Amino acid sequence: MEKKKYYISTAIAYTSGKPHIGNTYEIILADAIARYKRALGYDVYFQTGTDEHGEKIELKAKEAGVTPQEYVDKVAADIKRIWDKMNTSYDRFVRTTDKRHEEQVQKIFKKMYDKGDIYKGEYKGLYCTPCESFWTESQLVDGKCPDCGREVSVASEEAYFFKLSKYQDRLVEYIESHPDFIQPESRKNEMLNNFIKPGLQDLCVSRTSFKWGIPVTFDEKHVVYVWLDALTNYITNIGFDVDNPTEEFKKWWPADLHLIGKDIIRFHTIYWPCFLWSLDVSLPHQVFGHPWLLTNNDKIGKSRGNAIYADDLADLFGVDAVRYYVLHEIPFANDGNLTYDLLIERYNSDLANILGNLVNRTISMAKKYFEGIVPKANALEDVDNDLINTVINAYPKTTEAMDNLRIADAIDNVFEIFRRSNKYIDETTPWTLAKEGNIERLSTVIYNLLEAIRIGAILLHPFLPETAEKIFAQLNTDLTDFASIETFGGLESGKELNDPTPLFVRIDKEKFLEELAQ
Repeated sequence: MEKKKYYISTAIAYTSGKPHIGNTYEIILADAIARYKRALGYDVYFQTGTDEHGEKIELKAKEAGVTPQEYVDKVAADIKRIWDKMNTSYDRFVRTTDKRHEEQVQKIFKKMYDKGDIYKGEYKGLYCTPCESFWTESQLVDGKCPDCGREVSVASEEAYFFKLSKYQDRLVEYIESHPDFIQPESRKNEMLNNFIKPGLQDLCVSRTSFKWGIPVTFDEKHVVYVWLDALTNYITNIGFDVDNPTEEFKKWWPADLHLIGKDIIRFHTIYWPCFLWSLDVSLPHQVFGHPWLLTNNDKIGKSRGNAIYADDLADLFGVDAVRYYVLHEIPFANDGNLTYDLLIERYNSDLANILGNLVNRTISMAKKYFEGIVPKANALEDVDNDLINTVINAYPKTTEAMDNLRIADAIDNVFEIFRRSNKYIDETTPWTLAKEGNIERLSTVIYNLLEAIRIGAILLHPFLPETAEKIFAQLNTDLTDFASIETFGGLESGKELNDPTPLFVRIDKEKFLEELAQ
């Protein structure tokens, strides 16, 4: 049977500098979704990469005394290094300076021009260089850029425009008739009521005031404006061709999910659909504008001086601890908050205590009472059924949460297995059973705990892959796929367990914060 395909993309990271933990959250989130879909049996294609053109890059390169290409090469390598360090399983890391992408963007621009969707005019407006966006007076907030809060300047230049206005009615109709296209719901309402229905202005799609961009083939003093260049990466890198789309493109498009930050949802749900329609290409199934990760409840940014970097956090706490925190602490539609204080608390309570302690205690008891051999489950009681039901129900509950992009809820459902297992130890008191010589009952209790841990680790794998692998190694099992968790009792009795090794060592918060401050 042919596998069902699933194409997920992140936004491509802008190469103006090193990505902070807020940017990195997105790739970890996408990775958890991609891994979960693979575990369910989907044929997954997961794309990420870098957005490398624009005036801001040209200025940054000049400041650094290097060419723009040298500048983006260095930053793109750093971004890829961090994505790899965070153990993300992307299938392709794309760059907008790749030759194939540049050639396709030129063909796309020409096709839109030949169709009459792009025309030449003059642009006058208030321009924000960091955001590479023009704004009208009414869109400014306190006279400054509504996106980043910086100063804007008056700019005027010859430019090509894309006829966004032509597609306005079609866009309204499409969004209203496809309620899941934009998620969460609040973002959909914001796009419709604040941006689309008040009237779409035609979009400036070329610039002449700088050179670092893809040249317009038929008018070389113009370069393609960064959003037309960046958004098309989702199709150019899977074989889209204006004249002759490849089999690869036909296989993967439309994308199932564009996962992006809520700050760029406007570009993905207004510009992108209209560009695709202009090319006679169908729209992606869904755009999810995820919330932000804040620090001390403030937006993270290099210019704010509060940037925290994922690779630094991983060096301090371990990759999976960072993955756990960002996946668990950012709700579906609300911003999450990150501080060292909160991270340590979550690390100690959930990872070291609920999960690490459970695995260590259980395998240690199996070593002590059964010489490290997985015992048989014989004497079942009501308390066992309650544990078993919790474990078995976690799989469909977690899958439903993942289908609805409620990743924090999904990871909570997995941890419900570990919480219930800890409670089960308190209820059954294996040490008392051992003292009483009730080996039949003790054997059942230890087996149930080991099996609960195995199933929990399999469901945990998409979120914390390294930790799950360590648990599998301690259990000495290769029964690690989703097919083996539909029923309880898969773990093979008679198999020898490996030695228990701590998964997460508790952190002394006061001491840690003191050392960090030095």
